[in-house]
Amino acid sequence: MDGVVKENFAGIEGTYLLSLTLYLTRFVGFVENSLKVPFYHVILETILILWIIRLLTTKSYTPREQRLKLSKEEEEALIEDWKPEPLVPKKKICDYVVNPKIVKGKAGIRMNIDGKDCLNLATFNFLGFIGKKEIEDSAIDTLRKYGLGACGPRAFYGSIDVHLHLEEKIASYLGTQEAALYSYGFSTVASVIPAYSKRTDVIFCDDGVGFAIQKGIMASRSKVYWFRHNDMMDLERILKEQEERDIKNPKKAKSTRRFLVVEGIYANYGDIAPLPKLVELKNRYKVRMIVEETMSFGVLGRHGKGITEHYGIPVEEVDLIAVSLETSLATVGGFSAGSSFIVDHQRLSGQGYAFSASLPPLLATAANSALDIMNKHPEMFERTRKNASLLRDELKGITGLSVEGDLISPIIHLRLIKENSEKSRQEQERILQKIVDEALEDGVALTLARYLNDQELHLPLASIRITVNSELSSEDITESAEKIKLAAKNVLV
Repeated sequence: MDGVVKENFAGIEGTYLLSLTLYLTRFVGFVENSLKVPFYHVILETILILWIIRLLTTKSYTPREQRLKLSKEEEEALIEDWKPEPLVPKKKICDYVVNPKIVKGKAGIRMNIDGKDCLNLATFNFLGFIGKKEIEDSAIDTLRKYGLGACGPRAFYGSIDVHLHLEEKIASYLGTQEAALYSYGFSTVASVIPAYSKRTDVIFCDDGVGFAIQKGIMASRSKVYWFRHNDMMDLERILKEQEERDIKNPKKAKSTRRFLVVEGIYANYGDIAPLPKLVELKNRYKVRMIVEETMSFGVLGRHGKGITEHYGIPVEEVDLIAVSLETSLATVGGFSAGSSFIVDHQRLSGQGYAFSASLPPLLATAANSALDIMNKHPEMFERTRKNASLLRDELKGITGLSVEGDLISPIIHLRLIKENSEKSRQEQERILQKIVDEALEDGVALTLARYLNDQELHLPLASIRITVNSELSSEDITESAEKIKLAAKNVLV
C-alpha cells in the first residue's frame, strides 16, 4: 500500500513539475515576444530594481535597541574625568616667532633690521634686482594697464599676453622648445613631479633636495629610492638594483616609468650637482631627469642659463627644468621648461598650473624686465661667482665652524665642527643664533637656516646660511667676512 501511495505522489509531483515547466516556458516566450528582449535580461533588470528599492527603503544606520544605563553617580564621574583635547596642539613657540626681527623697507643690498642698517647676506637676491628702478617702473606700468590680474586659472580666463610673452622669452633664453609659467615658486616643482610620476612609477632622488621637491614626491605617491647626497656610486647602485627588478618582472617593467630628480645647486648644502655623471647614468639606465634649478638659474654659466651651460651639456639632455622666479629674478612665481611634448602635459596635469590663479601680470613683467637686464649684462653672473669665491676665501680659518658649499656657489653654509656638532640640535641652533646676533650687532645680516624639523624627510645639520650677490664690492665682502669671523670667535672661544 505504501509503495502505491508513493508512486501516486511521485506521479502527481512529476505532473506538477511538468505543468510548471510548461507554464514558465510559455511565460518566457510571451515576455520575449512582447518585449522583444531575452528573458534573462528581464530577470536581471527586475533584480536590480528590487535592489534599488531595498537601498532606498533600508535605514543606513540602525540604532542599538538597548543602551547602557548609567546611574547619576557614574555619569558625574565620567564627566569629571573627561578632558577635551585642545583645538590647537600645545607646542613650544620658538623665540624667533615670539620676538621676530623687524625688517623695514626693501630687502636689497642693504636693509634695515630692528632700526639698524645692515649689509644683506641673508636673502636670495643673487643678481641684486630687488629695488631696481627699471624693473619697478615696468611693473607699475603693467599694473596701471591690466590691474592686479584676472584671478583665474591660466586655462580658464587667467592667461594674459604678458604671460605668453614671458614663456616665449624664457624658452628662447634657455634654448628649450617651450616653458610653462606658475604663479608660486614652491608649487612649481611640487606640481611638476606628480604631473608625470604616478603611483606605479619609480623616483630616484638625492636625499639633499629641498622641501618643495619632497612634497612633490609625496604627492606623486611613487616608489622612492633615495641616494646619498651627490654620491654617484650610491645612485648607480640603486639604478642597478632597479634594473635587476625589471629583468625579473618584465611585464611590470613595461608599464613603470623611472625618474631622476636632483637640484642644480642644493639650497641646503651650497654644492653643485655633477651633471655629466648624472646624464651618463640617465642614458645608460633609461630614466627621465628633472633638474630643479632655482639656485643655479641666473648664477651658473656664461649667460646665467644654469647647470647645463655651466658644464657645456646640451639642454635637451635634461628632460625638464623647474625654476622659481623668487631668487635670481627677484619676483614671484616659477616656470618649467623642456620640449613641447613634455611641457604641454602640465597644462592639464600640473595642479599648480591648472587650478591656481595665474601670476599677476605686474610680476610677470618684472621677470620679463629682469631677463632683459640679464641679456644686456652677462658680466653680472661672473661677478656673482667671483664674489662667492672671494667670501669663501675670506672665511677660511673661521673659529669653530666649517665653510661648506662649492667654490663658485652663492650659497655658503657655516656648520659647527665635529666637537660641537655632537651637541643636541637645539644647542647647536642656540650657539649659531648667537653668532648671527653678534654679526647683526656689527652690521651684517645673516640667517640661521630654518627647516620644518618634524616634516623634513632628511633634515640637514644646523647651519648659518650666507648668500652672496653680484652687487657686493670686494670691500663689502672683506669687511663682512672679518665681522663674521669675529662674531664666531666671541661666541665659540
